[in-house]
Amino acid sequence: MTNTWRSSLEVPAADCRLVHEPPPAIAKLGWRYHHLGIPTDVARPGETYLEQLGLYVSGFSTSPYGVEWMRFEKHSPLHELIKTVPHIAFEVDDLEAALQDQEVICPPGSPSEGVRAAMIVHNAPLLNSSAFASTATQPGREVSACCRRMGV
Repeated sequence: MTNTWRSSLEVPAADCRLVHEPPPAIAKLGWRYHHLGIPTDVARPGETYLEQLGLYVSGFSTSPYGVEWMRFEKHSPLHELIKTVPHIAFEVDDLEAALQDQEVICPPGSPSEGVRAAMIVHNAPLLNSSAFASTATQPGREVSACCRRMGV
């Protein structure tokens, strides 16, 4: 899949958003904030183990800001970026549309009951950034995540 995120969402400097305006994923695509996923190596109270992913998750249901801590086992089959880079999740109406023309590093799957998830890389070669899409299905709704990592 090709990455068209830049061409469809980023705008020329003269048209940049103002500080009080939402980012294009929200303003143009209608995505809604869902959670912030943060990889960690620290065990936390109330972790839930997702055996098929070699992953412990915690915090999502209790955080007022939707922070989810993710602790991976060494054998986790997930992509290295997923295990090392935070991601921001958005609720979307159509997961397949959100993934269109994106570089998918983890195809849509079900990490837990009632959840569909996929991960994409966004603009990594140019900015050393990463974006991820993750979705959870509820009647008539889905969730998608985007994450960005800046590096040298």
